[in-house]
Parts: sequence; C-alpha cells; structure tokens
Amino acid sequence: MQMGTQLSVKVLVAGGFGAGKTTMVNTVSEIQTLRTEEMLTSQSVGVDDTSGVEQKTTTTVAMDFGRITLGDGLVLYVFGTPGQKRFWFMWDELAVGAIGAVVLADTRRLADCFSSIDFFERRGMPFIVGLNRFEGAAEPDIEAVRHALDLEPHIPVITCDARERESVKQVLITLVEHVLGTRQRQRSAAFHG
Repeated sequence: MQMGTQLSVKVLVAGGFGAGKTTMVNTVSEIQTLRTEEMLTSQSVGVDDTSGVEQKTTTTVAMDFGRITLGDGLVLYVFGTPGQKRFWFMWDELAVGAIGAVVLADTRRLADCFSSIDFFERRGMPFIVGLNRFEGAAEPDIEAVRHALDLEPHIPVITCDARERESVKQVLITLVEHVLGTRQRQRSAAFHG
C-alpha cells in the first residue's frame, strides 16, 4: 500500500442478544458512534429472551455504526447487528458489501450465537468468533467452544473484552487477516482446480 492510500471496508459484528455488540462498536470507534438503542419495555416480555442478561435495559433496534483506522490507511466501517430474532430481517441489508464478520459470543449463553454462525456460513462470508469476557464467567476453553459450535479448524476463535479498545482492535485485526487468508486460499484453489 502506498503512503496516503486509503482502503475502506465494511465489517459486521453479530451475535446473540446481550453479547456486547453495541459495547464493542462503541469501544473501538474513533468517531461518535451511531446507536439505535431503545429501552426494553413490558411489551418485549415473552418476545425477547433476557435470561442471563436480566440487567439489560436497552436493545439495538436497527444497527450500531462506528469507524476505526487500522495501520497505514485501512479504514474499517463497523456495523453492529441487532441481536433479537424479531430484527433479523435487517441482517441481509446490513451484510451487503461486508467483507467479513465477527460473531461475538457470551460463553454463558453460547447457543445464542448459533444463528449468527449459520447466517454467515450460508452466505459464504468469512467470520471469526470472539468470546467476550463477562465478569463472573470462567475463562473459556477455546477448543471446547470450537467443538460446541462445530467450527471448521481454519475459523479463528479468540477471547476478547468488548470494553477494552486494544482487545477489540485485536479482534478486528484477526478478522481482516482471516478474510485475506480466506481470499488467498480461494484464489489458490481456483488456480490449482
């Protein structure tokens, strides 16, 4: 990349309700984030599963948006998806033009990220899994999580803290490296196939 050259790409942060997506986007963004959070109301009782996140009072109803510049001119536009099932119809629109995704998982509620993984696998979009650290949760066994999620060996699974900027930056760097590696493998397979 030449000095002064800037490359902009779109990435997604997905995962279950309360996994830390809004926090992740807000933590890493170098600009004021766009957040579409609304208060949870009594009307969401029986609709949104808040087990395990009873203290959560808001929910993303459209998306979160932030931006970060990595290295010498690589700009990531980071879009956080809503986590509840009733807002999943928006994921198709948010995924348009994205090069890859982070599936953010809460290991206390690991099953909540299955639908995110399925979404990206069906679309052939490269993704990684970030295991968000929550207070009181045990340190996850990455290989046990990989097995539980039935992930291919080449899909990175890393721990992170959505509240710590450097931790989130490392997640995004891992995603970009994974996307580049995936594209290189695809080109090599096409060349040799």
